Amino acid sequence: MNAEKIADIWDRVLGTQPDPELWLVIATGLVALAVVGARPSWRITRNAVTIAHEGGHGLIALLTGRRLQGIRLHSDTSGLTVSRGKPTGIGMVLTAAAGYTAPSLLGLGGAWLLVAGHITLPLWGATALLLAMLVMIRNAYGALTVVLTGAAFFLVSWLTGPEVQAAFAYGVVWFLLLGGVRPVFELQGKRRRGGAPDSDADQLHRLTNVPAGAWLLFFHTVALCSLIGGGRWLLAR
Repeated sequence: MNAEKIADIWDRVLGTQPDPELWLVIATGLVALAVVGARPSWRITRNAVTIAHEGGHGLIALLTGRRLQGIRLHSDTSGLTVSRGKPTGIGMVLTAAAGYTAPSLLGLGGAWLLVAGHITLPLWGATALLLAMLVMIRNAYGALTVVLTGAAFFLVSWLTGPEVQAAFAYGVVWFLLLGGVRPVFELQGKRRRGGAPDSDADQLHRLTNVPAGAWLLFFHTVALCSLIGGGRWLLAR
């Protein structure tokens, strides 16, 4: 591969692209809202939120010095991340808190990149993260889900034009911002009905003695603030 080709690839990844029309930003937001709000589509696309959720657990586990053993993604859109290390302490607390906050924070970071003109960078970044995550997947359904998701990002990044890339990137960011909100409400509903006794909020309660309800409030705050902040960036770019 010659130097000119390498420079072209780097420019495609790290360069800036023109802002899309405002109507496209609004349209992708409305599509993402419909996908997250409708039960049939949410049952399928929630797998992407689970990938971000478990990926958040895994990434923070590694960053805090824990040993990541593996990640499982299940067909009911649940997941499990297993790490080894000290069972208490700040590392375990941050790892447990990372799941429900990860989709919203990824969406907020993606919104920041988009308004800076880096439309393709979030797509390539997501492809790289999914490839790294694939190494730690420990079940067939999880591997298939990550491969298909990563393939979608790669194909859009490599084969399509700026208009399609912009629509896809804005749609993904809107989906993460909106999709980060619904799981917290779902968890709150399950706990109200006596379900999810070993949820992230309950694990954090046992680790910190802070009530699980306070951790739910924290998850809500991160999700809603990310949605409001990211949405304002996207619409007022």
